Amino acid sequence: MNGDMIMKVTHQEKELKQLITKENRFLEGRKNHKESAINRFLADKVPEKLSDNINVAFSKAFSVIFDKGTSVIELTYKKDELEKDFQVDLYSARIRGTSKSLKKLSNKADIAGGVNLAVSGVSGIGMGLLGMGLPDIPVFTAMILRCIYEIAIRYGFGYETEEEKYFILLLIEGSVSYESHLEEINRKIDEFIVNPVLPAGYNRSEQILSASSVLSSELLYMKFLQGVPVVGAVGGAYDVIYMNSISKYSRMKYKKRFLLNYNKEVNV
Repeated sequence: MNGDMIMKVTHQEKELKQLITKENRFLEGRKNHKESAINRFLADKVPEKLSDNINVAFSKAFSVIFDKGTSVIELTYKKDELEKDFQVDLYSARIRGTSKSLKKLSNKADIAGGVNLAVSGVSGIGMGLLGMGLPDIPVFTAMILRCIYEIAIRYGFGYETEEEKYFILLLIEGSVSYESHLEEINRKIDEFIVNPVLPAGYNRSEQILSASSVLSSELLYMKFLQGVPVVGAVGGAYDVIYMNSISKYSRMKYKKRFLLNYNKEVNV
């Protein structure tokens, strides 16, 4: 093995070590889940059927976008240019073999996450001012997937196959989960990273229901509040908080996939 390869492996391992520390910090921060003061205040004011309605809305949004809407989302960014940009940065990272060249890839993924964060905030607050809670869900879902799609491209991965859709649904579910459930989802994600195949008995509809159920449970009170005109802007603003969590967790996991594939003789 030549000196350049040793340098590359060293920087790759350094990045991976830092990433694992960051991941562990994320998981540690979610070991104990406590309801916020605003959630406790709203607990007895939320209609019983709202949770089911939100769950159905998220499930329908995921199904529609996966089946028909991905091409529409792709109109909001230049996919071909992003893919070419990744290939250029990957080539540069492998030639230079420096930590800085590797960080350049993750920095661009961070920027993509930040842009989508800002857009989701504007959208959520706007919908809240109009008292639109449930109608915001398809828009918010599209923003979630747009964010993840861009992150995937920034690390050289696709999102069209059933395997990648499974991975994306796990990312979304894990990012808004806590305690033992997060540990379970995180384990499934790491297993997929090592061996990217669908689990036995996989059913997309069931996986969508699983992700939607966690999302609806987590966003229940905020979507209820968002349905109240003007005051709903507060609920809509929480779209940013959840989008940030989804983006952060997704960036960590895609970066992990990228780093573990970095020295393979095939394209990532």
